[in-house]
Amino acid sequence: MSEELEQLRQYLETGQLDAAFGLLDEMDEMSRDDKIHKIQSYMHILLIHLIKQAAEHHTTPSWDRSIRHALFWIPRINRRRKAGGWYIAADDLREALDDVYEHALDSAAAEALGGEHTAASLGTLVDRDALLVQAYEMIIAVHAVQ
Repeated sequence: MSEELEQLRQYLETGQLDAAFGLLDEMDEMSRDDKIHKIQSYMHILLIHLIKQAAEHHTTPSWDRSIRHALFWIPRINRRRKAGGWYIAADDLREALDDVYEHALDSAAAEALGGEHTAASLGTLVDRDALLVQAYEMIIAVHAVQ
């Protein structure tokens, strides 16, 4: 980012406003992509533990803490503080969860039920759609109080 700031300074000092605005747009997009990546990382953690709960039909204090931790950070990272609104709108949260589900399933397969399942076989033990709805509703409930 410091390279971009130095380039922006040069554009401004030399009066290249179109280039400066273009670079600002690029920097904004990089920041947005980084925020979305962080949000999806917490969604990944949330889904791993929900998948393990569904597959094993129980929970642990550690899984519950991880779920609460993810639910704490998702809305905080998602909020656009100065501009208002969200990086991922409520309508798009389900799609974002869907995007990380397979990766979460693969990660959960290494941990759930002693790691004896592949992602594909673990997936047969879990109702994907119900789990995604559950995760979405948990996130929306936390968003509502933010």
